[in-house]
Amino acid sequence: MRAVDANVVVRYLTGDDPTQAARARAVIDAGDVFVGTTVLLESDWVLRSVYGFSGKEVAVALRGLAGLPNVRVESPAMLAEALDRAENGMDFADALHLGSAARCDAMLTFDRRFIDSAKDSPIPVTEP
Repeated sequence: MRAVDANVVVRYLTGDDPTQAARARAVIDAGDVFVGTTVLLESDWVLRSVYGFSGKEVAVALRGLAGLPNVRVESPAMLAEALDRAENGMDFADALHLGSAARCDAMLTFDRRFIDSAKDSPIPVTEP
């Protein structure tokens, strides 16, 4: 199995550079590839900050990529929950942070937006 970096994911999803997009598509279509959580996080940042994707658009794109039969992700259940949260307005990075803290009693942050977007979270998100 081969792992791909965020630039391969972004080219696959945007097709903005035809040559690199074709190579990215060939890599992903050729067989099993691994996409790590950090790669997904970086892809989210690039798609939002460089390409102007909304959080919801990124969530839809990443869900489509992760759902391909030959794509393996690091933590499928955590990713699915994070994408659900992102589609409902939570920042994707915050959603991943929350997912990775699932066994904890609380998530502590000074980020009011994170706190407000996590009202329905199974663990409380609050200020320290």
